[in-house]
Amino acid sequence: MGREEQKEEREVLDSIFPDEITDVNEQEYRLAILLDVTNEDGDDTPAPTIILQIVYPEAYPDEPPRLDIQNPPNAPKHQYLDIQEDKTRLLDALQPTIEENLGMAMVFTLVATLKDLAEQLIVERQQSVQALKEIESQKAEEEENKKFHGTAVTRESFLAWREKFMKETAEEERRLEVEREAEEKRKKAKEEKKLTGRELWERGLVGKVDDDDEEGDGMENLSVDRLKVEA
Repeated sequence: MGREEQKEEREVLDSIFPDEITDVNEQEYRLAILLDVTNEDGDDTPAPTIILQIVYPEAYPDEPPRLDIQNPPNAPKHQYLDIQEDKTRLLDALQPTIEENLGMAMVFTLVATLKDLAEQLIVERQQSVQALKEIESQKAEEEENKKFHGTAVTRESFLAWREKFMKETAEEERRLEVEREAEEKRKKAKEEKKLTGRELWERGLVGKVDDDDEEGDGMENLSVDRLKVEA
């Protein structure tokens, strides 16, 4: 009974998947499943294909088929589907369908279920990546907005800013005052260097003319007087 049902199922599958089935032997074959995937904008990656390998035990369909999932030979790795990592997850997800269909030809149902499971897995991963991109974009936008809105001012932050501002202002004023005083001293010293003793006295920059200047003037007068007498 089992073999007859297996042959009938194979004939039906051959008519539905004429180009997708590859025989291994009378009890084993492989069926290629092309997934329907919507790529993101700018992504030209071809839709992935997975291979469902089916082995009929003698008592099939009263006994479940032995299944395996593989990549096609030389197939490029898809961004959101890795058969090596996802195989166990997908096969486990087929178990409820297998249990529900025991006693009936189930390969077509298993193919349709596996296709849906793999496509849904890809969609979930695409959505997760998109959600992360949106979160990162939102964070970047918030950081950009901070440049325009600034930090919210509280009473404590204002008082701290005011104290810091007044301290910096006072320090700046003291620095400028020291610079002004130093500049005035430099100018005064420069002017004093250029003036004679009498000019310093006339401007009130010293208490009296230096003794040397006074003695010099007296010697000049004495010399003039002597010249007059001798003449």
